[in-house]
Parts: sequence; structure tokens; C-alpha cells
Amino acid sequence: MPECMINALFGMGNPLLDISAVVDKDFLDKYGLKPNDQILAEEKHKALFDEIVKKSKVEYHAGGSTQNSVKIAQWMIQEPHKVATFFGCIGTDHFSEILKQKAAEAHVDAHYYEQSQEPTGTCAACITGDNRSLVANLAAANCYNKEKHLDVDSNWSLVEKARVYYIAGFFLTVSPESILKVAKHASDNNKIFGLNLSAPFISQFFKEPLMKVMPYVDIVFGNETEAATFAKEQGFETEDIAEIARRVQSLPKVNKNRQRIVVFTQGREDTVATVGDKVKIFPVLDIDQNDIVDTNGAGDAFVGGFLSELVQEKPLEECIRAGHYAANVIIRRVGCTFPEKPDFH
Repeated sequence: MPECMINALFGMGNPLLDISAVVDKDFLDKYGLKPNDQILAEEKHKALFDEIVKKSKVEYHAGGSTQNSVKIAQWMIQEPHKVATFFGCIGTDHFSEILKQKAAEAHVDAHYYEQSQEPTGTCAACITGDNRSLVANLAAANCYNKEKHLDVDSNWSLVEKARVYYIAGFFLTVSPESILKVAKHASDNNKIFGLNLSAPFISQFFKEPLMKVMPYVDIVFGNETEAATFAKEQGFETEDIAEIARRVQSLPKVNKNRQRIVVFTQGREDTVATVGDKVKIFPVLDIDQNDIVDTNGAGDAFVGGFLSELVQEKPLEECIRAGHYAANVIIRRVGCTFPEKPDFH
């Protein structure tokens, strides 16, 4: 394993506390929820969060896309602890204490910006049978402040320690100036910066900040839907995923020392990635449909597995193999949770 792994992997994003509980159809109907969905919380959902925590078997998991990924990377690596650093904004409440505790249990070196204007962000996972309806309330996560946190010397020195950087596109809605500062640092110092397209709405409605950071992105992650939306928004006029990967790879790039890598997952279909000037296909691990419990954390897990090998300077093929392994483990469990130790060789 390469020298000085501590803080070698840096992630920044929206820290959310996932609150999952088994509910009944009446509960879903009461709050106008579909059994299998992902939405942002509105006024009418306020009481839902108070009610779900009173359920008998409520579980708390530290969530948020980037935080999930760095946590899985840390789990894959196991030792040393604190290979992964995470920045994000939380409140000063009971939920923030749980988030801090969960990050510590996962051995992630989390440095949260704490403010008292907004409560800690949460995501209610309302489970009925095999389905889960997600209701996200960003709250504090939306209050990340570059000047008050990222720019502080003690925090920025952690950024400088890292060799690999990863930020989910979701954070473009919160602090694009923070992303840009980190991305430029990586580019100027020939380090690796990864970005996830995260969701179709990012490519559609946050196109300007997304394309501002793209020249500094060394690795672009996304799934087939996000890739198609990005291609459409950029006027690529193709729906062929391999061709989209090629086109994304050839977008302008500042650091010419590293050719951009593009990795698109497609659920149970093959993963598509650019390898040098070619586009290659990587089959995912087989899984029995009956073993799939919750596909929600699959994308985050793939990236986490990928990053765990990347930070150890392994070749692309190994990074993808680790990504497939991690995703395969996570979809057998509720939420983005994992067994005590990985079994990846």
C-alpha cells in the first residue's frame, strides 16, 4: 500500500442522516408518498420526520451520496483508519451527534461545518415490503460556507494532504465555488479529481456550474440515465452510451498530463468506461433477483469501491472490479450499509 494513506482521499458533499423505518400503506397515504420514490421534502412532510422516529424499529444511518462513497472506500480499505476525509455542513442538534458518531464508527475523518440556523439534513426512508420511499430534507447541508470552512487553514491543509478527490454533482446546488477551489487545486498539482453527474436534474438545471468545473475533472461517474440527459443537454445528438463516454472524455481539459476517464454504470447491464482512446465494456457480477433488497446505495457503493483501489494506485480495471464488488454487497442490504469486513481479493 502506498505511503501515507491517512487523509489521501477527500470528499465533500451533503451529509444527511438517513432515518429508515418500516411503515404501512396508511403512513404513505397520509403524506402522499409513492411506495418507491425519491423526493425533496415539502411543508406537508414536516410532521413525517417527527412521526417516523417514534416507530418501533427505526434505524439511523449516516447518508448523503458523497459521504456514502467515502465511507465505503474506507470500509474496503479497512486499515489504516482515516484514509478518507469528509467535509459538509450539519446543525447543532441530536441528529448531528448521530452523524458524527456514525462517521467515527466508519473511521472516516469527518470535519463538519456546524451552524445553528438550520437543523441537520435528513432523509426519511419509508419502507414497505421491498419498496422504499425517500424524502430528503437538505436543511443544514445547504448551508455549507466556503469562507467559514473550506478556506480555514486547518481545513484546507487536509485538502492539500489528499491525492484523490471526489464530489457528487448534488453539491453543485450548494457550493459550486467550493468545488471549483478543490478541483483547481487537484488540477494544478496533477492530482485526481472525480465528479459524479448524480441525477438528471444536475445536467439540466445546474449546467453552468457543472460545465465550469468539467475542465478540471479527471474522472466522470454517472449512470445510463444521467449520461443520456447530459448528452441531450450538451447537444451530443447520440444516445449510444459508448459514444457519449467518448464525447465526455474529449471535452476541454486543463491538466493535459491526465487523460479524462469516463465511467458509466447501467444497473445490471455492463459498465462502460474509457480506457485510453478506447471504450471498454466491464460486465457486472451476477446476482439473483431475489437477493436484491435495496438498489438505493448501489451507485454510491460502486464509486466507493472504485475510489478504494484508485487511492492505492491500482489500474482502472481493478478499480472497476472493486466498484462492482461493493455495489453487489450493498444491494443485498437495506440502506447504504455493509458487513463488518469486505471479502474482496
